[in-house]
Amino acid sequence: MVGKILIVDDVATNRIVLKAKLAMACYQPMLAADGRSCLRLAREALPDLIVLNVRLPDLPGIEVVQALRADPLTADIPVLMLADTGDAATRLAALRAGADDVLVRPVEDVILMARLRNLSRTREAMAELGQRGATLQALGLAEAQAAFEFPGAIALVADRAETTMRWRKDLAAGLGDRVILMSREEALADPVPGQAADIFVVDGTLGGSGGGLRLMSDLRSRSATRHAAVVLIQPQPNPAEIAMAFDMGANDVQPAGLPGAELALRLRRLMRRKQTADRLRASVQDGLRLAVIDPLTGLYNRRYALPRLAAIAERARRAHGSFAVMVIDLDRFKSVNDHWGHAAGDAVLVEVAHRLGDNLRASDLVARIGGEEFLVALPDAAQADARAMAERLCRVMRDQPILLPDGSALSVTVSIGLAMSDGCGPAQDEAVSQVMERADRALLAAKSEGRNQVMVNHSHA
Repeated sequence: MVGKILIVDDVATNRIVLKAKLAMACYQPMLAADGRSCLRLAREALPDLIVLNVRLPDLPGIEVVQALRADPLTADIPVLMLADTGDAATRLAALRAGADDVLVRPVEDVILMARLRNLSRTREAMAELGQRGATLQALGLAEAQAAFEFPGAIALVADRAETTMRWRKDLAAGLGDRVILMSREEALADPVPGQAADIFVVDGTLGGSGGGLRLMSDLRSRSATRHAAVVLIQPQPNPAEIAMAFDMGANDVQPAGLPGAELALRLRRLMRRKQTADRLRASVQDGLRLAVIDPLTGLYNRRYALPRLAAIAERARRAHGSFAVMVIDLDRFKSVNDHWGHAAGDAVLVEVAHRLGDNLRASDLVARIGGEEFLVALPDAAQADARAMAERLCRVMRDQPILLPDGSALSVTVSIGLAMSDGCGPAQDEAVSQVMERADRALLAAKSEGRNQVMVNHSHA
């Protein structure tokens, strides 16, 4: 992992020693001896991470963090502060100012490097999510997500109920989130949809030595809890175990007996980050969904339909089964637009899409692949069943006029070309294209024979 790390310390020896350690780990260290130099370099070089001493000759480190967080250019840069004393007031002030963590000198090298790796990974993951969301927004495929905080769910997990009850009491004054006491089994159970915990605070000795790490691995492997933050509480901190926890993905590792106010502050920061990541993921997922959805009808578009059709064909080939393909075209649709206007034409397309969706199985594929052309694929369908479905679709379009925006009703018919595949073609791409071509030929035959009917192409290329 290569990244630029800005070291800010007024003691030259400290800067040089840390620079050597970071260079050996293939980071690109930069040096600053005071707060103002830090702020200038942070804006100019935009480092990936800042290691900042609490005490500086010109500005208090706390003020430097506040200035970094207030500047949009540097607000998202992780800041790891180093303190000469471990008093709670200093840690609280640093965390309130926006520091990601505070470590007390002397810091074990294994812990320092693991924490740097951990913070770098977190920032890279957030930056990647943000970049994907921004790209989709630029393409008009996603909207910016509103940034606001709301109460989340925090699960406290330990073997002893006394432990989790004590944690809850310590956190009561500093959190507005829902706090849940859980056993290990409850933490791993499938949560009620929408009720999964955002953060797990886990006793590191849960179920014996290393139990907290094992639970964290289990949580990361489950879809419902994969993105939850995990804080390990280690009753007897061991440098190697702390480093391992950070490298395995723990969001924080703290000793037992940490003041409740500090733990609450750390949890609120993790909650904000978790909610930001959730919003970014939702934006990306919405954008990806919109990329394959026809905006007018809400059906899948050609970009989605063709790969999905190939997957249906592959499944049929593996199972030695069959599938059906219909190409559906609205009859004389141009005259609808010419006579009634494009608003009426859009209303017709939307209603046709609704009727197709209402009359097909959940496993069937329906997509809009052209102006007034739709594709339907029926997995695991025999020809007689596919023909009956095509006739049904023809009938539901013909029998019920479509209500237009001006209140008038318009009778609409469709022509359908149907082709079957036995799913046993030697080349899957060729098999799909051949079935599509046969369905197209059947559609042309339906049009030439008078429209408002189903034609089946029985030939195999």
